[in-house]
Amino acid sequence: MDKNLKKYFPIFVLPTLLAFFIAFVIPFIMGVYLSFCDFTTVTNAKWVGIDNYIKAFTNKEFLNALWFTIRFAVVAVISVNVFGFLLALLLTRGIRGTNVFRTVFFMPNLIGGIVLGYIWQSMINGVLAKYQVTMLMDAKYGFWGLVILMNWQLIGYIMIIYIAGLQNISPDLMEAAKIDGATSWQALIKIKIPMVMPSITICLFLTIANSFKMFDQNLALTAGGPSNKTTMMALDIYNTFYGKVGFEGVGQAKAVVFFVIVAIIGISQVVLSRKKEVES
Repeated sequence: MDKNLKKYFPIFVLPTLLAFFIAFVIPFIMGVYLSFCDFTTVTNAKWVGIDNYIKAFTNKEFLNALWFTIRFAVVAVISVNVFGFLLALLLTRGIRGTNVFRTVFFMPNLIGGIVLGYIWQSMINGVLAKYQVTMLMDAKYGFWGLVILMNWQLIGYIMIIYIAGLQNISPDLMEAAKIDGATSWQALIKIKIPMVMPSITICLFLTIANSFKMFDQNLALTAGGPSNKTTMMALDIYNTFYGKVGFEGVGQAKAVVFFVIVAIIGISQVVLSRKKEVES
């Protein structure tokens, strides 16, 4: 049986590998190459070296978008994971209606980012209208509006992952801690958090990646206003590539830089988090 499986294994794997190379590997390699070119289409690319990268890093809008995205990611990652974990703790205590609450908190994750952006734009501007301001009058309103939107959309999803981790903790272990006189706080710090580190690793990676890659919500909620002060990296790359004629190479260079930043941060976070994981 094993020999037959090995014999036919390449046949079943080949279509997936071909799709992966055609849809990801080849476009990625072409994208890296085009970041060193001046082009309007892939057929008229002209090699210009690192000029596109120089233009990208001397572009004030790109640097502002990078700084704004980093600040947003720090606040969003912390808030989403803290609130998601607290909700998971609450909904694993056996309270009545737990399944209903889990469903309600998870549902915002099913709504598209564009729709969420316009919904929250209307609600936030409706509240701010009482003070005769809007999100487009001050960047701080746009910043916190994006944070609120991110939390509302992702908290339920992150909560489900934490619930799975908490439910995987052995009841015997918790009972032993209770018999030994451990308080609820001690049990949380010494047992629950270390035991759910695999879930924390996953949730941190997901929230970091989603925070940096946010595009549709940013476009719908503020569109980068006022004066591009709330433009995140993904939206800045889009505006450069499709909004400025002759800047396609610069937009591609920004995209490569964006990929490198997200990859470094994501891989570093996973490596550091895994070192703290405890086998259950």
